[in-house]
Amino acid sequence: MDPFSSSFLSSFSLSNLPLTLPPSTSSVLRISAVRIEEKPPTSTSTTTRTRTPQPSRRQIPSPPYPTKTKPISTNPPPTPKPPPSLAVTIFNAFDDIINTFIDPPTRPSVDPKHVLADNFAPVVDELPPTKCTVVSGVLPPCLDGAYIRNGPNPQFLPRGPYHLFDGDGMLHVIRISDGGATLCSRYVKTYKFTIEEKTGSPVLPNVFSGFNGLRASAARGALSAVRTLTGMFDPSNGIGLANPSLAFFGDSLYALGESDLPYAVKVTADGDVVTLGRRDFDGKLFMSMTAHPKVDYETGETFAFRYGPVPPFLTYFRFDSEGRKEADVPVFSMTTPSFLHDFAITRKYAVFAEIQLGMNPMEMIFGSGSPVGANSSKIPRLGVIPRYAKDESEIRWFEVPGFNIIHAINAWDEDGGDTVVMVAPNILSVEHTLERMDLIHASVERVRIDLKTGFVSRHPVASRNLDFAVINPKYAGRKNRYVYAAIGDPMPKISGVVKLDVSMSESDRCDCTVATRIFGPGCYGGEPFFVAKEPNNPEAEEDDGYLVTYVHNENTAESSFLVMDAKSPNLETVAVVKLPRRVPYGFHGLFVTETNLKKL
Repeated sequence: MDPFSSSFLSSFSLSNLPLTLPPSTSSVLRISAVRIEEKPPTSTSTTTRTRTPQPSRRQIPSPPYPTKTKPISTNPPPTPKPPPSLAVTIFNAFDDIINTFIDPPTRPSVDPKHVLADNFAPVVDELPPTKCTVVSGVLPPCLDGAYIRNGPNPQFLPRGPYHLFDGDGMLHVIRISDGGATLCSRYVKTYKFTIEEKTGSPVLPNVFSGFNGLRASAARGALSAVRTLTGMFDPSNGIGLANPSLAFFGDSLYALGESDLPYAVKVTADGDVVTLGRRDFDGKLFMSMTAHPKVDYETGETFAFRYGPVPPFLTYFRFDSEGRKEADVPVFSMTTPSFLHDFAITRKYAVFAEIQLGMNPMEMIFGSGSPVGANSSKIPRLGVIPRYAKDESEIRWFEVPGFNIIHAINAWDEDGGDTVVMVAPNILSVEHTLERMDLIHASVERVRIDLKTGFVSRHPVASRNLDFAVINPKYAGRKNRYVYAAIGDPMPKISGVVKLDVSMSESDRCDCTVATRIFGPGCYGGEPFFVAKEPNNPEAEEDDGYLVTYVHNENTAESSFLVMDAKSPNLETVAVVKLPRRVPYGFHGLFVTETNLKKL
């Protein structure tokens, strides 16, 4: 059925289950065109004028809340930071000149007062492990461990253009044990973060917003070169962020970003987060790695790739069950630099999507300023390569017109390996991906590739605008029945979660939505994550578990941790945890069991 047809896009009845929380004293960062206000739970407020040339400094994290056995004490005021050096002052002055006089007019997609509105605004400091309150229900024993959500949180309030993808990575961790919970928010201490923290100001231009036209790009490039020559930073130590996602493999936990190598992190017994360092896997991993590696539950292997603006534009590789990296497989048959954010695996293959979004450094410098742009004349392709390939000789490319995916949900083999089935959200308006996310509509589709005949068929399985979809992790690369996806209302805000039964589409091609949960008026959440009740029980049903996510109520400025029953008809609430302060909207999350936390 045509996904644009009125019959397929007709509305479906939804169960609107509002999420209500008791009042809180959490602070809210409000951003307007003229000032930024931090409102603590008293009647006083602190105001920072955006016209000040120096970047706003983060507050020093406050100590953990005292327990009943420890008296409340008044801490001495923090030691003031030393003034910036003369070199830093000069460089900052040049930054201000570029922002004020050279940058072209700011596009809405990189205008901080638009990008950082509402709960997209950063929190102003880190949060040490702080006790939470379970206000509804009981936290199930299988949630003992940690749910960790990554997302952008700029260390310094932007003085110039800023894109949502450009913020420093911050991990928001809810540590659960014996029915209790603590929340901790810590930056991923990348090399870029630590250098800028030491310097007291931004050092590197933002990738998605720092290059606007020839003059501004040349000026920022020259300034970065001078900073390098003066020893302010060393690009060989990494220049990227770690804000999109996380992965656990080889008994290690990594914060990931596609512009740098993985950063190993650790969640301590008391719920704190420690960055252990940048990892190159004994010198075998170069430049970067996808933020969406795939872990095979049965074999323990991990499959990944990197992509970039210079050949080979795609390089495929894997890690063994111990986390040791295997040899690279460069893929030269992808002849143009495509924006390759995600992929899928089956028991036999890895599947890559070459879409109409591509990387164009020249367009970034001379044109729109975005490093990624759409090419409407390009025909999207799916590449299928044996997952244990030694080289690219066996990769096959299949043209799939109109199929543009950013995220893949899952894939599996059928017909003895002669057919590959893939489920993914197809972005119907791909040209808006970076510039107008509110205009994006992603239709979850099921694609079948007949490897014998080369025939490719596809059809939608849901009509709503859905993305950030997950499955039971045990079924990665294997045929699954259930998908849990976030509802864009519009993107990037997420108003609820749906459950899809993709097995229904095999015969009647109907809408596969079998359960819907709307968070409520003014309430928005993030990507759901599935946690199995009995992960080690081979007889457990696929959907026997819980969905977890953070939800923020924009009416009360309160955030919560929501636990839903994944089997129930309406994804009913199992537990709600009131968080001690708000958690900004972010990207991808991960649940790590208590057993795996002890391995870190």
